[in-house]
Amino acid sequence: MESSPIKLIVGLGNPGEKYAKTRHNAGFLFLDALCEQLDIRLKADKQLFGHSANAIIAGGDVRLLAPNTFMNLSGKSVLAATQYYKITLQETLVVHDDLDLGAGVARLKLGGGHGGNNGLRDIAQRCATTDFARLRIGIGHPGVGRDVSAYVLKQPNRDEQSKIEHAIAESLRVLDLVAHGEFPRAMNELHTVLAK
Repeated sequence: MESSPIKLIVGLGNPGEKYAKTRHNAGFLFLDALCEQLDIRLKADKQLFGHSANAIIAGGDVRLLAPNTFMNLSGKSVLAATQYYKITLQETLVVHDDLDLGAGVARLKLGGGHGGNNGLRDIAQRCATTDFARLRIGIGHPGVGRDVSAYVLKQPNRDEQSKIEHAIAESLRVLDLVAHGEFPRAMNELHTVLAK
């Protein structure tokens, strides 16, 4: 797929205090950091099945969305938002945790499969396309497949948390480029800084 200017940024995670600081909520952590940087706040939006906000990024209007449907039903919220705002999925950036990347690594990607992430799977199924941009925030892997479910729903240790926060901060530095649709340049800058 070709890169498009971004009009919707979706951070994936699970709602509620129980999950707030878990590895699976890297997408929510990204939105929290972005909102803090822009001095804005996400507000409950029943129509979109999540929390949302309007932001100005790189001079353009961008909607922010944190689904409260739980990870496995993320597509319900994303579909509602794209239909309500008349935004295509190609104009959407989905931010999510990624087991295949170590903590402290972040990667931009255009299109592709779900890689076992149920949030991405549900978005692709409900929206009938995999043609959307992703920002993959590395959380590391427990090493054994059967341990994955428990691993993603636990808090990272202090060192891992620091690395994840660093990856998010570096990702925010290239967000203007992403918003403009300058993916090759954004990828080059982000992947060079976080080369691991």
